[in-house]
Amino acid sequence: MTAQALLDALGSPDSELSLVFTDDAEIAGLNEQYRHRQGPTNVLAFPMQEGDFSDITPELLGDVVISVETAAQEGASLGLTLNQRLDFLLIHGILHLFGYDHETGEAEEMEMDRKTEQLYEIIKAKKE
Repeated sequence: MTAQALLDALGSPDSELSLVFTDDAEIAGLNEQYRHRQGPTNVLAFPMQEGDFSDITPELLGDVVISVETAAQEGASLGLTLNQRLDFLLIHGILHLFGYDHETGEAEEMEMDRKTEQLYEIIKAKKE
């Protein structure tokens, strides 16, 4: 429901993505394998709309992998419920699938933060 609401809000209601909810050990392995970074992270996104053969399945956006373990720890420290933190991480991962990248510069980071807040308000309203 939340993922579909986000895709709708991003103007891509027929797009597909896969969601994986895992623990710190599994996401740490993925983080090392694909990003060459040590340790767990909260969310990873694997876009399918980049590189060779990206035009084969244009409706398939990619994969979002979220560590529930890290999300719970972050949520507690931020004063958020686990579901609230998972919503923010899902938004973050989906935005990466749409090409947003907070690591390329301050302007891009600010734009991604703005879009995250906008999308969070949309899904929060749908849940009320």
